[in-house]
Amino acid sequence: MDLIERIAEVESQCLRAIEGSRTEGELALVDNRYLSKKGALSELLKALKDVPPEQRPKVGARANEAKTKLEALIGTRREGFQSRALEEKLNSERIDVTLPARKTPAGSLHPVTLVISETTAIFRRLGFELSEGPEIDTEFHCFDALNIPPDHPARDMQDTFYLPREVKENVVLRTQTSTVQIRTMLAKKTPPVRILSPGAVFRSDYDMTHSPMFHQIEGLYVDRNVSFAELKGCLLFFAKEMFGPDAKIRLRPSFFPFVEPGAEVDVWFKNRANPEGGQKEGQWLEILGAGMVHPEVFRAVGFDPAKVSGFAFGMGVERIAMLKYGIPDLRLLFENDVRFLRQFAGS
Repeated sequence: MDLIERIAEVESQCLRAIEGSRTEGELALVDNRYLSKKGALSELLKALKDVPPEQRPKVGARANEAKTKLEALIGTRREGFQSRALEEKLNSERIDVTLPARKTPAGSLHPVTLVISETTAIFRRLGFELSEGPEIDTEFHCFDALNIPPDHPARDMQDTFYLPREVKENVVLRTQTSTVQIRTMLAKKTPPVRILSPGAVFRSDYDMTHSPMFHQIEGLYVDRNVSFAELKGCLLFFAKEMFGPDAKIRLRPSFFPFVEPGAEVDVWFKNRANPEGGQKEGQWLEILGAGMVHPEVFRAVGFDPAKVSGFAFGMGVERIAMLKYGIPDLRLLFENDVRFLRQFAGS
């Protein structure tokens, strides 16, 4: 029997095996037995070297024809098995459309984001525009222009994060968003200026009421004949909008280098729980600092303090969030515990 006849016989055997396979696994065994590198057809082709040279092309073509035919039949048979298996699976795994859908858990904004958004919306109604600035700034913008002297404790290494000195002037992580007020006045050159500047600030402090990174919102209003009464009216409006119509404010004299006069601002909360037991009528809680812009600040940005006046205020966002939502520990705002954050989904 010559090699071509032997190829035909192997082809015939493989065809019968393909037709006789009942599963995809049996078909894989047929494929391996006849068409793999060590299969029957490949073993026959090893004898091609013994065929006379003039007959080799004919034998090779016959072998390739058989292999191509058998591979096509196996592929078709395999697709049939796979289609049948898929159909059986679809018939046996029907979806019960009457079952209720799985609920998608609602996301929530962070309490800090909520307070920034609400505060910004409140002051926008008073004509304030949103203004932002860099978190890395120079000592001039962060201290000098704000009338904070070189020996002030706030400039000490224990309170301020100083960056490696690469230019003539020291560079720091800003300790307050007042830097935005300075940059805005320097850029605008002349009043009026009415801005609100929320953002992250950095100080070397960490406990249950302090964080090395926290958020502030500062406001600035500069124009001709701006009065302290306007400052008080602005802050009273904010307190009532943020904490409710019964909220009251109290201004206590205080010192800040960049305002004169300056004040600590307290808000009155009615019917807060009494730590000593029972209820008390209410209590005063500090929420921010404020005052009339110091003349030295105006001189630093090129404004004439004899012609313009203005007020500024600043509040810690986390402080407002803790008061508004009754959060006992500042660190909860930075731990990203979803059990805590989920409570604000409806806020």
